[in-house]
Amino acid sequence: MIDGVAQPVSQSTGVSQAARQVIALTIAVIVAVVIRALLLPGAGLPGDLDAFTQWVGHIASNGLPNAYDEELTFGPVMTYIWWVLGLVEPGFRTATDSTDPDLRVLLKLPAVLADFGLAACVYWILRATPVWAVVGAVVVLLHPATWYVSAWWGQYESIYVLMALLAVLFAIAGRDGLAAAALALAVLTKPQAVPFLIPFAAWFLARGGLAGLIRAAAIGAGVAFVLWLPFLASGGLAHYLGNLGEYQDDVYSILSLRAWNFWWIVQDLAPVDEFVSDRVPIVGPVTFRLLAFAVTGLLALYVAVRVWRAPEPRTLVLGVATISLVAFTFLTTMHERYAFGALLFLMLLIPEARMRWLGAVLGVVFTLNLIAAAPATSELGRLLPIWGPLGLVGSVVMVALTVILLLELRREPDPGAEPQTGPSAP
Repeated sequence: MIDGVAQPVSQSTGVSQAARQVIALTIAVIVAVVIRALLLPGAGLPGDLDAFTQWVGHIASNGLPNAYDEELTFGPVMTYIWWVLGLVEPGFRTATDSTDPDLRVLLKLPAVLADFGLAACVYWILRATPVWAVVGAVVVLLHPATWYVSAWWGQYESIYVLMALLAVLFAIAGRDGLAAAALALAVLTKPQAVPFLIPFAAWFLARGGLAGLIRAAAIGAGVAFVLWLPFLASGGLAHYLGNLGEYQDDVYSILSLRAWNFWWIVQDLAPVDEFVSDRVPIVGPVTFRLLAFAVTGLLALYVAVRVWRAPEPRTLVLGVATISLVAFTFLTTMHERYAFGALLFLMLLIPEARMRWLGAVLGVVFTLNLIAAAPATSELGRLLPIWGPLGLVGSVVMVALTVILLLELRREPDPGAEPQTGPSAP
């Protein structure tokens, strides 16, 4: 919950302001629906959508418990969603690719609906400052990064970030048990949510002591057990972990998968005209991957300490945004879209001028990275080449933004402006 300090206004002015906010939200929702309706049938990322189609067909034909006989790299939350899609549309049983526009619409629809959930969460968390609540919701709905990833590409970042936003909403409302459950759902949607565990663990420890941390961990484990239960008899969990290992070690074991981050700089400047393996030894047995884990681990510890020392809602939000960007910037094998969480969590801090600027810069660079990595048209591909000066500049900016957010965790907000600068306890 955000505590806002409103200036006295007359009743008529207040009504007028509320009416303008409703109109702005209504227009934004209509425009957002139109944009997504136009993009939903599109080809998006055919390779990924083909794989999703085959996975849905496999689940529909062989039953939910046998889902992980296929090489699924998503957690059970997405598996349940795909199971429902297979029940809704029998055509998935015989489809071998995503050439059918109707199937593409259904595949993309869960992420598109999650986009609107993201906007609702941002609005609700910022509701004590109504103007910023409206601005935040409108930006989430209309930002190119949201609809490009969900409605065009057909990727599911919106779903796990929505779960994490709900975890923040519950945490700052004093409902740590529900926060732990929502956080577990985020991790069980996509493994890219794992870094969120760091600031939340520090939050649970600071607010409830060791007992609070254990309670949160137990709740999360309980949620995980319930969701994995249908798959255990067929070895689903083991297959899932094996699929992730193969994905990381054999399929995409490179420094950066078109993500403009620290490793993209190394890769782009390397004396080879191709992707560079992250398993290359640097000194003795130390590889790029091990170095990335070490650096990220140290920075994650720093984030955890800062949240633990100042367990306030603003610090939690900033910590989650920061750890998301730290993982994106300093881990290897990153996809370009994995900075999505950082962008969304910075939306919760838009009442602060400095954070607005940081979020705006991040939004521009992130969107350029998305388009350059998988341009919707050949013209965009020529205009925004992924390799070369543009990628190097974008990577330097992303590294700089990560450092700024790390330093921001040390800064105390202006006490006089605190009620209006971000999430605070009820």
